[in-house]
Amino acid sequence: MDTVKFDKKNAKAVAHRGVSGIEPENTCASFIAAGNRSYFGIETDVHVTADGRFIVIHDDTTGRTAFDDLSVENSTFDTLRSLKLLGKSGKKDRTDLRLPELTEYISICKTYGKVAVLELKNRMTKQQVLEIARVIKEMDYLDKVIFISFALDNLLDIKSEYPEQAAQYLTDDITPEIIETLKKHRLDLDVCYTAITKEYVDEIHSFGAIINCWTCDDKEYAEKLASWGVDQITSNILE
Repeated sequence: MDTVKFDKKNAKAVAHRGVSGIEPENTCASFIAAGNRSYFGIETDVHVTADGRFIVIHDDTTGRTAFDDLSVENSTFDTLRSLKLLGKSGKKDRTDLRLPELTEYISICKTYGKVAVLELKNRMTKQQVLEIARVIKEMDYLDKVIFISFALDNLLDIKSEYPEQAAQYLTDDITPEIIETLKKHRLDLDVCYTAITKEYVDEIHSFGAIINCWTCDDKEYAEKLASWGVDQITSNILE
């Protein structure tokens, strides 16, 4: 299997949950698949477990990717780590497919020289947010991380300690209120790809913000976004 190439122009491609069109999402296998390709960044999601550790998974529960249905934030790291994940076959036929720890994801990004586009899932405490930043800083990779979140306060907590840290506000849509929020807090935008227009691209660029679009797997649409001048395009399969 391989990715689908598209004319990116000046846009940069971000692998959504790794190359999840090829390997199971948010696994070391999907991150390495992205590392071995031309992607600018590798996107993933991090949760806080019941015992305060940081584990990589998108959903709040494990049923979709592991069949065994556990609440991520109400389970311990070791319990979650013991789960075998479903492969592309829909079966638990690969012993290497486990939920990664945050440090494993960062290590892969560092090894392959990829920007880590890290979604902070749900609202965390400020202490938890800053602990994630501290862990990454100890790995000497904080300057290669873009934090993203639907929870604005997560990003403001990062900015309170690291005011120059790259951070993108995740949204489904664009409103005047969101644009004012970006301006006020010096945030970039990570928006559903169908919500962006050429006019929005020009307006958001006018005050220096970066635009990332999620999650576009349509080659023609992605090329249209690139022609409008969006900065980053996040995709499961486009490269």
